[in-house]
Amino acid sequence: MPAAAILKLSLTSFRSYHAARLDLTGAGPVVLTGPNGAGKTNLIEAISFLAPGRGLRRATLEEVAFGEGDGSWAVSAEVEGLYGLATLGTGILPPSPDTPVSRQNRIDREPVSSAIAFSDHLRVIWLVPAMDQLFNGPASERRRFLDRLVLAVDAQHSSRVSALERSLRSRNRLLETGERDTHWLDAVERETAELAVAVTAARSETVNRLAAALAASRDDGAPFPVAAIALDGWMERLLPSYSATEIEDRYREVLRENRARDAAAGRTLDGPHLSDLAVRFAGKDIAAADASTGEQKALLIRLVLAHAGLLKDMTGAAPILLLDEVVAHLDPGRRAALYDALSALGAQVWMTGADPAAFHEIKSRAQMFEVRPGTVTPAG
Repeated sequence: MPAAAILKLSLTSFRSYHAARLDLTGAGPVVLTGPNGAGKTNLIEAISFLAPGRGLRRATLEEVAFGEGDGSWAVSAEVEGLYGLATLGTGILPPSPDTPVSRQNRIDREPVSSAIAFSDHLRVIWLVPAMDQLFNGPASERRRFLDRLVLAVDAQHSSRVSALERSLRSRNRLLETGERDTHWLDAVERETAELAVAVTAARSETVNRLAAALAASRDDGAPFPVAAIALDGWMERLLPSYSATEIEDRYREVLRENRARDAAAGRTLDGPHLSDLAVRFAGKDIAAADASTGEQKALLIRLVLAHAGLLKDMTGAAPILLLDEVVAHLDPGRRAALYDALSALGAQVWMTGADPAAFHEIKSRAQMFEVRPGTVTPAG
């Protein structure tokens, strides 16, 4: 099977849509055009909820509910996935004062414990305008970007990252109280070290695979510059030469020695929660942050395309790509190159844009939809 594909997409009380449905023919480009603010991004955000996590806008569950509804919402998709046809559904029930808001997830109408189970059927990755400042922004944004890349490969990654964050908070609270119960601190730091190494190992494996894929494509002639990527952190540098147990022991020692310093700071000042994804423009041997705005956009597209190709190689099926307002900022040469790369990948790619003319080159082989406030219809 060359690609996963959404065959039917239904939204109920999601963002600006009271109800919407799209019927699709399979893999290939899906283009959503319409004026700014019409709801194009809302549609692809709904698809992003068919993956673990909080979607492409990192919204809370309550934020995506239709403003004039009862607070509930639902997204359902019939997909041709890794194991054939399946129906995936997710959403929330109307909020109740007595019941905390909880995301419901179903596969073929049967409840599953979390959206992680959706990864057995399809993988979803995206590129949105908010990522344009990725290389110039704080390291936390690059870690979040990296963790999304890892999550597409390893559906359990978000659980480990969340567990590490909880463990770090527990340690910080113990240090804040001023009570030095060394047995309890030792136990928390042991858990923190185990989770830290597990998170670091997963990140490193994905970065190494992606770096190799980028290096292999260096001479493919595409007009998107090749990025050289690496993880920046002492724990990451130790992984090739030391066992996980040895690195855990070393991190526990670091945590123990830094208790007073971390207590004064109110946070843990060392660990993979502070690591960075270092990205360089390989052709010019400069940091991505020093490249021009156009070069940074092209580097980011190259990264996402390489990651999509890596997922295809690892799973046997191309992921679903969500590209929000990407082509409008490309010159004609790079736009044509992007369409060629997407065609070679064979993925179902959802693209949004205000100007239909930007999609002229692929109009004959794309499924075109016109988006107006609250509605989506096939384009004539």
